[in-house]
Amino acid sequence: MPAAPGERLPVVRHTLDNGMTFLILERRQSPTVSLVIHYPVGSVNEHLGNTGIAHVLEHMLFKGSEEIGTRDRARESPLLDAVDAARDSMIAEAGLARPDTSRIRRLEDVISSLEDQARVHTVANEFDRILSAEGARGLNATTSHEATRYFVELPSNRLELWFALESDRMRHPVFRGFFTELDVVREERRMRLETSPGGILETALLATAFQVHPYGVPVIGHASDLEFLTRRQALDYFLDYYGAGNAVAAIVGDVDADEVKRWANEYFGPVRPGRQPPAVLAREPEQAGERRVTVEFDAEPRLLIGWRAVSGLHPDAPALAMLASVLTAGRTTRLYRRLVAGDQSAVHVAAYLGPGFAHPRLFTVGAVPRSPHTAAEIEQAVYEEIEKIKETAPDPRALERIGNQLRAGDFRRLSSNLELAMQIAESQAAFGDWRETFRLSRRIMDVTPQDVRRVAIQYLETRSRTVATMVRKDPS
Repeated sequence: MPAAPGERLPVVRHTLDNGMTFLILERRQSPTVSLVIHYPVGSVNEHLGNTGIAHVLEHMLFKGSEEIGTRDRARESPLLDAVDAARDSMIAEAGLARPDTSRIRRLEDVISSLEDQARVHTVANEFDRILSAEGARGLNATTSHEATRYFVELPSNRLELWFALESDRMRHPVFRGFFTELDVVREERRMRLETSPGGILETALLATAFQVHPYGVPVIGHASDLEFLTRRQALDYFLDYYGAGNAVAAIVGDVDADEVKRWANEYFGPVRPGRQPPAVLAREPEQAGERRVTVEFDAEPRLLIGWRAVSGLHPDAPALAMLASVLTAGRTTRLYRRLVAGDQSAVHVAAYLGPGFAHPRLFTVGAVPRSPHTAAEIEQAVYEEIEKIKETAPDPRALERIGNQLRAGDFRRLSSNLELAMQIAESQAAFGDWRETFRLSRRIMDVTPQDVRRVAIQYLETRSRTVATMVRKDPS
């Protein structure tokens, strides 16, 4: 089969002696450049005791460096050390069999006071302010189960500034205001997981389905781990695993590849290589029967059904992706047509694979019933539609429509420099080849109706599924 359009892109790959990889794509349509740094380090690399650390690091890397974000580093540094010492004392007290709660509160007050003193010597959001003043757009970062990435778009004549700032925070980060920022992360956790109906139910589903593998732990971490995380712990983790050897930078836009290579050598060449993140050796035992979990919450009912499936690298992954599309990718698909457009028993329905990619995951169907319909009704309808696919392979025309959608999506992502940079950086980091992201789409297009029927029979069985249902909390 001929190569997909994305595979033919004239991407230049440049690797430094410290292992950092640069993917450079010259596109002269506009005088801008999209920049992504992708680390294949995420929440699956954590363990009980430091869960959520990757997400915390995402926040902390915007706090600046020894040069950026400080008015007087000599005065700031001992105050941060004093904060760390008080934090260590607080954690030691909290770990006692009979902790002195009044002493813990006093130490918390000391930590807050010391951070306030250190804040006098800082310049808030200076990293962001410098780039924004030079025309930056979309400066941000994301953390997932398997990756952390930082990205921004700049006028192309400000590219060297990015090299200077990004290499500086990789080499000399300062995690100032750490415990104040932890409060921000904990509040984010409350909003996403503890007060959001969708977040609560997804957390329950994953924790029930994955009892050994770290997919069962939220990316944002356990609340208790966040409560006792230390600044030194986070900094050590960053210095270990967020080095040049794990970093892939994608630079797409109005650039000169030779100039980019020169700046890459100059600015990032001195960055420490770091070491590989901890291997994920946990293997989820075979599931011996259906699992169910019910969550009571003051919200409308919701439903999630997850079947044990395979990693994105497995030969059956494309067929499972096509099965998900056959069920819910568009208004003419089976579950949408029956539940949303047909009897209007659901407000929303979606099928997808997750929560990650590199390890065996779930094939999930989620739905929100429309009152007065119930989650039980929706669940039964989902099983009926799946049984129809098991009995009779889907119409080839349905797969053809989905293939056309995928082709259109491939061309759309080629039109966005930032999206393209994210795709090739992730593909290079995950597979060692930036082209693989385009090949994955092609493999889904190669799936046949019989392939879809086969994986439905093989994977969507009762004993391998987990069902999470949200019911309204009884006011009594």
